[in-house]
Amino acid sequence: MKQTVDIKRAYEPASPDDGFRIYIDRLWPRGLSHETFHYDRWDKDIAPSTELRRWFHANPQTEWTDFEQRYRQELLSNPAFADLKKTISDKPKVTLLYSSHDAAHNNAVVLRDMLASL
Repeated sequence: MKQTVDIKRAYEPASPDDGFRIYIDRLWPRGLSHETFHYDRWDKDIAPSTELRRWFHANPQTEWTDFEQRYRQELLSNPAFADLKKTISDKPKVTLLYSSHDAAHNNAVVLRDMLASL
C-alpha cells in the first residue's frame, strides 16, 4: 500500500482529503478550542524535547540544519516514533498537524521526511 504523509497547519480547516489527522506539537494550538479542532490523535511525545524547541525558537532561520539533525536524533531514540509508525502503518493518508507560523521550518517537516524515508 502506498502511503501519503502530508503536513498542514492546525489553523487550516479540516478536509476529508486529510485522512488520519495527527497533531504533533507538545503545546495546544493557541486560540483553538477542543470542540472545533479536528484531529484523530494528539501525539505530544513525538514533538521535539522542550530543550530543543526552546533552542530552535531562539534562532529558527540560522539554526535550521542543526535543528533538523538534532530532532532526527531525538526521533531515532524516541519510543513514540516507533509507536507512531505502527499507528499509521495501515493508514493510506496521514496529515501531520503543526501550529508553527513557519511552514518550511518546523518539526512537521522533519517528521514527514523521516516517515517518507522509511
